[in-house]
Amino acid sequence: MKKVIISVLVMLLLMSMVFAGCTKNDEPSGPVTIKFMTFSANPESGISLDELKTVFEEQNPGIKVEIETLGYNDYFVSLQTKFLGDDAPDCFETNFENFVAYADQGLLANLEDSISASDVDLSILNQETVKAFNLDDTQYGLPYSFSNVILIYNKELFDQANIDYPTSDWTWADVDEAGAVIRALGEDIYGYLQPIQFYEFFKAVAQNGGSILNEDKSAFVVNSKENVETLEHMLSRINETNIMPTEAQLGGMGEWDMFLSGRLGMLINGVWAFPTFTEQAEFEWDIAVEPGNTQKATHFFANGLAVYAESEKQDAAFKWITFLSSSEEMANFRLENSWELSPSLYDDVLDKYTKVTPPENKVAVFESLDYLITTPAIVEFSMTADIIGQQLSAAVSGDKTAQEALDDAQAELESKISLD
Repeated sequence: MKKVIISVLVMLLLMSMVFAGCTKNDEPSGPVTIKFMTFSANPESGISLDELKTVFEEQNPGIKVEIETLGYNDYFVSLQTKFLGDDAPDCFETNFENFVAYADQGLLANLEDSISASDVDLSILNQETVKAFNLDDTQYGLPYSFSNVILIYNKELFDQANIDYPTSDWTWADVDEAGAVIRALGEDIYGYLQPIQFYEFFKAVAQNGGSILNEDKSAFVVNSKENVETLEHMLSRINETNIMPTEAQLGGMGEWDMFLSGRLGMLINGVWAFPTFTEQAEFEWDIAVEPGNTQKATHFFANGLAVYAESEKQDAAFKWITFLSSSEEMANFRLENSWELSPSLYDDVLDKYTKVTPPENKVAVFESLDYLITTPAIVEFSMTADIIGQQLSAAVSGDKTAQEALDDAQAELESKISLD
């Protein structure tokens, strides 16, 4: 009897092992599914990543991608909510302005090991865009797209004024001189438009040898001599020469509307304006490298791709963001959809890009890359921009002089933000 019981137990044990083996073998080892969150490709932009997702999944059969798209205005609040609610995506898009804050909060995965272990070639990427998502010599993100700023001008107004078109070596003085001649063409015609707000001021300051922070980024220097001179010059174009329209003269028109009306000679704006101007402008227009004063400087607006530090699928997420950042498929997709510039610089893609006109002088877009600057990489960037922006508005309205506005900005920044 004892032997029978032992035999039964052995049989049951063997059967359980067989069933366990069958169960383990029968379980599908299906693909890893990662979640990706983005604001660039969304219903507002009219661009979907579904086509690229299909290409990526064909190239990487072990990975599936779920894409969540939100409009820019809702995106960062929603993303922060997901971080707090333990529902963060495995990878996501971020802009340059929020990048440092996310890194400071420990939300971004260190990509150094992933880059070293992969065959990703960062040399194909514009190096300024790569640096934008590097903090303390550590790569926390890859560039997704970028847009730079140029001088856009109405060729027909220049012809009417009988003056030469802008060139890449123009300075502020050239802008002022040409702007005055164009302004004289008519009571409702203006020579130049550059909004006086934080981003334009920050860049103009750099063009005049100034800065928002001192060299080691340990203190604000907003009210420096160079910065005050810069703001005074910007204001003089409105209040003295009037080559730039006042708010009243704009009459509620936006910058693009003013340019498209045919009544504006020159506009400082970004490459993202090209599709609209190509479609709607009823006059010939072109571009040039943005003029500087003591030096040239033009900023760019960069979006990046990051992997969530707590994701359990970091390897798969890294492959996806690498595809979005550096693949030739993505670069061509951006070109075909007239989307923001791809950070990947494939020769054939660049050749196609420069041949799509207007503007004729597309090479100015790439010449400008030699003068790119980035906004201050500090955690409290948003507060910094808001404080300076409010004081610039006070100067534009005439409530404060340039010196008073920047003195007040300096005092408020020092009282509210520590750079330690």
